[in-house]
Amino acid sequence: MKQMAFSWQGILALVLTAIAMITLPIMAEGAPDPVSSITAGLTIALIVAVALVSFSPLPKLYVAAVLLIGAHWAAWVLLAGVTGNEGLATKSFFLLMAACWLLAWRCVTELSAMTPASNLGRSCLRLLIPAIFGAWILILWEALTRGAGIPFVLLPPPSAIGARIAGSLPILADDVRQTIFKAVFAGYIIGCSAGFAVAILADRVGFLRRGLLPIGNMVSALPIIGVAPIMVMWFGFDWQSKAAVVIIMTFFPMLVNTVAGLTASGAMERDLMQTYASNYWQTLLKLRLPAAMPFIFNALKINSTLALIGAIVAEFFGTPIVGMGFRISTEIGRMNVDMVWAEIAIAALVGSVFYGVVALAERAVTFWHPSIRGG
Repeated sequence: MKQMAFSWQGILALVLTAIAMITLPIMAEGAPDPVSSITAGLTIALIVAVALVSFSPLPKLYVAAVLLIGAHWAAWVLLAGVTGNEGLATKSFFLLMAACWLLAWRCVTELSAMTPASNLGRSCLRLLIPAIFGAWILILWEALTRGAGIPFVLLPPPSAIGARIAGSLPILADDVRQTIFKAVFAGYIIGCSAGFAVAILADRVGFLRRGLLPIGNMVSALPIIGVAPIMVMWFGFDWQSKAAVVIIMTFFPMLVNTVAGLTASGAMERDLMQTYASNYWQTLLKLRLPAAMPFIFNALKINSTLALIGAIVAEFFGTPIVGMGFRISTEIGRMNVDMVWAEIAIAALVGSVFYGVVALAERAVTFWHPSIRGG
């Protein structure tokens, strides 16, 4: 028979819950919509029950499921209670929320210790753990802003940002189309392709390699706020000038990484190709480029974030009345911080998807690499 498995997260959650019971009520006197004593008691009982289940010798999957449901349910009840009572939360509210967070932490710990047998189970687990982590960032953000009554102009709660996104989908879609599908994609494709082509040329011509790489390091240090206005003057206010900034930002990372990757193949492998009477291009295509793929994809992943940042910042210096950077600079002047955060959230989501697509392509192409096989 398995023994009970005590965890410091569960014990600390019980301690915080006990202190919260002493400092009740959850909302201060005079709250427009106070939390009833029955709701507070049931929430405390739920937290205690979930903490006790975390000590049980049940299989990890069942314990993790109870922790997942119980911690989020209790947190949802607490957040529902503070809505409409902003700035009136007591110590009890924050202590109970901290206890829920500790139980969610324990849930992630249990999930991390599991080793599913199927590939589907492992894939779901890899998605579930960061999803729980990210959800609790938003939950704690919501609890802090509403419970402490932080002014809206300083930090709006995630629920307000979500409502702004839902109510501004046409505007956000136009901004994404202007910034992402025009400036970012065009600049990314041209910049990465040009960097790759010049790297092949520099590998073939020695003086280009010795001359371009130091210049690449220098250009990589150029401040974007100095380059963007010049590109606007050269190419106009539309997306072409933003794409030019993206090209500059993505060209040299691809150049430097590709040149470094072309030297990654070993001398023994190159000598073997020579014994097969392979010429330069055959060796390049069959040996050196495959060996350089981890370096090339490293540049593609770096450039996926640089391109987005470059395009948004470049829009601060002149753009039509559309675009993510234009919207951020305009709405912050109007103190519409929820719209600013909505644009930031959409940019983060698009950037994460962009990076994820490149990472998936890397796994498909460099499946032979030890870093991929080990993951």
